[in-house]
Amino acid sequence: MDQGRFVYLDNAATTPLCQQALEAMAPYLGVGASGAFGNANSLHSAGRRAFGDLERYRMQVSRALKAGRPDEIVFTSGATEADNAALVGICVGIRAQRNQAGDHRQGRVVVSSIEHDAVLHSARMLRELGFAVDYVEPDRQGHVSPDLLAQVMTDATYLVSVMAANNEVGSVNNVAALARVAHSAGALFHTDAVQALGKIPVDLKAWGVDAASFSAHKVEGPKGVGVLYLKTGTPFVSYLAGGGQERGRRSGTQNVCGIAGCSAAVVHAVEDQQRFARASQAQRDLLYRRLTEIPRVSATVDVNSGEFLPNIVNVCVSGMESQTLILQLDLLGFCVSGGSACSSNSLDPSHVLTALGIERKRAQGSLRISLGPDTTDQDVEDFLAAFAQVVA
Repeated sequence: MDQGRFVYLDNAATTPLCQQALEAMAPYLGVGASGAFGNANSLHSAGRRAFGDLERYRMQVSRALKAGRPDEIVFTSGATEADNAALVGICVGIRAQRNQAGDHRQGRVVVSSIEHDAVLHSARMLRELGFAVDYVEPDRQGHVSPDLLAQVMTDATYLVSVMAANNEVGSVNNVAALARVAHSAGALFHTDAVQALGKIPVDLKAWGVDAASFSAHKVEGPKGVGVLYLKTGTPFVSYLAGGGQERGRRSGTQNVCGIAGCSAAVVHAVEDQQRFARASQAQRDLLYRRLTEIPRVSATVDVNSGEFLPNIVNVCVSGMESQTLILQLDLLGFCVSGGSACSSNSLDPSHVLTALGIERKRAQGSLRISLGPDTTDQDVEDFLAAFAQVVA
């Protein structure tokens, strides 16, 4: 590897800004009388221009995600807010409807045990708000079975939330089948689709979901911008109170600049998805094969056992801790992670690996390598050489 070369292999945590997003945001970053800086809720010409731009970006995102209509797209500050709003807003909305109809039973929500913390912590919040929370466990490879979901459903279940693809091991769930199970029991279905976008086809109408969450910075867009999809007719109580922006579903002045970058990144990710999937899956498979040839290294999951994201590799290194691996590889110029970046400072093993039945000691040596659209075959070869040096 060339001295001083920097190789970024933590794309499941965040991604660099793509050229399309940068160019889309540029008009809103300048100064002057162009009017591009206007508040999209103001009546004057600068505000009307910003509002027109905002609705154009809403249309672009709606088409890219194959939503039913543009007004089903709600722009948020990120997927964490979208997850929180979906779980709390929908459950509170359904409870209000059922209470009005005379049904005062305790409402229930079902989540998988390997969800992102934004969903798991929102479920805990719902418990504080008087809801019961049920958990559905994945299989050993990180997939949530429709049959197991059916076993935890009741006629008091309001909402099910199961991620489309796991952010640590890359397992891909059959969202359409899971949504059918929820609907057959009279519940609604939400999916955190943050990691799926740009890696596998995303079709909200075909999935049949009632709500979904996305994040711009996972697909080469800006940080601080996300998308909440709310299917028309979905009961929802606004999670953020204020001026009633986003048709009363998310108060706060819209970040039109960030939304411009978000829209461009989402469109680009969808258009580039097939090319990226082909290239990254070949790199993923090479990494798994070469890494597991090292005696101390084992694959966390078997990517040949089902559907997995093409860009995530997760291995466990016996006798080493994740933090040590990450820091030593960083000194050699490689950025990787031990799992979710949201819990990277914790010494406890990942809740995802624990749910998969991986023993604590082994899980503490986990390493996630996540490939991006700009990852080259040479990057992979250089990483393999550096990794062998670290674990030697």
